[in-house]
Amino acid sequence: GWKDAINTTIINFNNEKMQITWAARELFHRENVSFSYTFDEGKHKVWKPCPTYLLDQDYNTGCLFKTEGPTLAISIRNSNGSEELFSKKLKSDFYIKPNRPENVTFLWKDDTVTVTCNKPERAVKCLQLELQYKSTFDKGWQSRTSRCCSVGDQGFDPRKCYSFRVRLKRLVPHCNVVNYSSDWEAETYWMNGTLIDSCDADDITSQSNTVTVLSCSLAVLLMMLILLILLCKWQRLQMSVMPAVPDPKYIFVDLLNDHNGNFQEWLDKTDHVLLQTKLEYEEPDCITEAESQQEDEKNSDKQRPLEKIFPFSGTAENSDLKAAQIACLIPASNTIASFAGFHILMNDDMYVML
Repeated sequence: GWKDAINTTIINFNNEKMQITWAARELFHRENVSFSYTFDEGKHKVWKPCPTYLLDQDYNTGCLFKTEGPTLAISIRNSNGSEELFSKKLKSDFYIKPNRPENVTFLWKDDTVTVTCNKPERAVKCLQLELQYKSTFDKGWQSRTSRCCSVGDQGFDPRKCYSFRVRLKRLVPHCNVVNYSSDWEAETYWMNGTLIDSCDADDITSQSNTVTVLSCSLAVLLMMLILLILLCKWQRLQMSVMPAVPDPKYIFVDLLNDHNGNFQEWLDKTDHVLLQTKLEYEEPDCITEAESQQEDEKNSDKQRPLEKIFPFSGTAENSDLKAAQIACLIPASNTIASFAGFHILMNDDMYVML
């Protein structure tokens, strides 16, 4: 009866691979046992040796092989296979351990979260999706389970950070004789419906500080842009209302650059330039009426008088104005100007204004 007392662990990984282990050191501490298996039924069974042994200090403690059917028979024998030490027949479908859920998604709406995953290809009716979560203020996990492949809960506080993890479970005893679940999917962290890196206080503070710094930087840049625009507008307004006064220092640029600060040398040169300019642009002197008459009398024998003075009425007859009359010779090519109180006399090639 001791053969039936041997404790074995049987796991069917998603109905793809079988793993059977036993306590070799406690049960078979003096010899290394062998393992064989078969998926055939009836009298004509074909036993297959273990393709891959699991070892513990050079002792065979288990076997890993491919799942080939729903019915499995195993046999553990001594090292040379002459004596059977343990045998068992079982349904491989009752020992299935599912794989992790694939393509897990979180849907947030207000204070409610719904978690979904892809449906497995086999035995969907035997699976449940389990969701566990906890906030930074919770000591343990809270669990919610639903049929594959959607589960959800409500009452989540947007001010708290939550940790989530999900896995698939096999129904017991309808589908499994052992309560097997898949490994947990990678843990994720959420806050106010947003995926974050961690729920550690330092990380949350760091993320908050980052958001604060970015917000302040944007605010400062915006204020600088507004100030720059206002400054440009103020300069335009100032130029239109109060035109810029020329800087006197630019008048003395040649004093410093050309004369090395020698004021007397600069003054002499400046006076010379101004005098020369004055001479070049000096207008001809006016000839008085008396001088004109004397010149005409001297040249009366040589020249015929070409001009005749016509009397004009009005203010021109006043003695005070006559005393102040002068005549200016203006070239004929210039424009004739007429002023009140003056008389225009025309000669051959010049005009006389009285």
